[in-house]
Amino acid sequence: MKYEINQNQCGFLMKHGRFIKMLFCGTYRYLQAAGYDVFIEDMNGAVRFGKVPKEILLENKEFAEKVLAVTIPEGFIGILTKKGAPQACLTETEYLFWNQWKQYDVVLMDMRQPEMDGEVSKAYLAHIPLKNYKKIEIQPGEMGILYYNNQVVKELNAGTYYYWLYAKDVLGRIVDLKTHSLEVTGQEILTADRIGVRINLTCTYRIVEPRKMIETIRNLENQIYVCVQLIIREYVGRYRLDELLEQKEEISGFIFKRLKEVENEYCVQFQNAGIKDIILPGEIRDIMNTVLVAERRAQANVITRREEVASTRSLLN
Repeated sequence: MKYEINQNQCGFLMKHGRFIKMLFCGTYRYLQAAGYDVFIEDMNGAVRFGKVPKEILLENKEFAEKVLAVTIPEGFIGILTKKGAPQACLTETEYLFWNQWKQYDVVLMDMRQPEMDGEVSKAYLAHIPLKNYKKIEIQPGEMGILYYNNQVVKELNAGTYYYWLYAKDVLGRIVDLKTHSLEVTGQEILTADRIGVRINLTCTYRIVEPRKMIETIRNLENQIYVCVQLIIREYVGRYRLDELLEQKEEISGFIFKRLKEVENEYCVQFQNAGIKDIILPGEIRDIMNTVLVAERRAQANVITRREEVASTRSLLN
């Protein structure tokens, strides 16, 4: 049988299932009746011929000179490059690539230490499966806490970090250090004279001990919300409604002072706190409006009488 092998191809000559030799560019004739067979393959990419164990093929000098044999040690990962450009990630133990024109190479990367070294470029990472590494990205105004196997390793400032997941579990807890605003709205509270009012208030704070906060507090915002609720109830319950309305500014000062006393417990720094609104029940509003109208009328009457007296005195004079 006639076999044509092009310049970018090679042939594996077999006889009765045994490998005989390599065949390169040319025309060949072998009798299949005599047990011969030729398998032709393009010399590009991975070696696909699997009729013979690679160990036997590598004993053939002509074959060994035209391939790149790759062994990936335990704890390493490989990047196949073609003329310096990354092509694929190698995670298996052994590979064979055609390297007729010496264009392929392999870069080995050590995964036994979690922290990646500077040689792992973004071009390499684009080919590495996400299951092999972890990316931790920290924005300006944030801080990260790095954990190996749930043990604190160090604090991370703003930046992008990459870690191998081969030897240890890697976790990055990110804390926002910017100022936070908390709105506490519609708090229904009874005054000392048993009148229900609704209070809206606001406070701002920033986290100052991120590591302690992560280790000791779950759901920080909810806990601060509850703390503010308790403080406002503690204050409002002491006073009657008319007293409460007269000292709105004092309420804000009291809340802020009490928050400053407990800020270490929440690992934060409170920057301000204050009352936004005090909302009265509808009936109370109507009564107060009536009182206000009566007061204004009384004031008007007083003014009218004063003018009348002044006018009478002027006439008498």
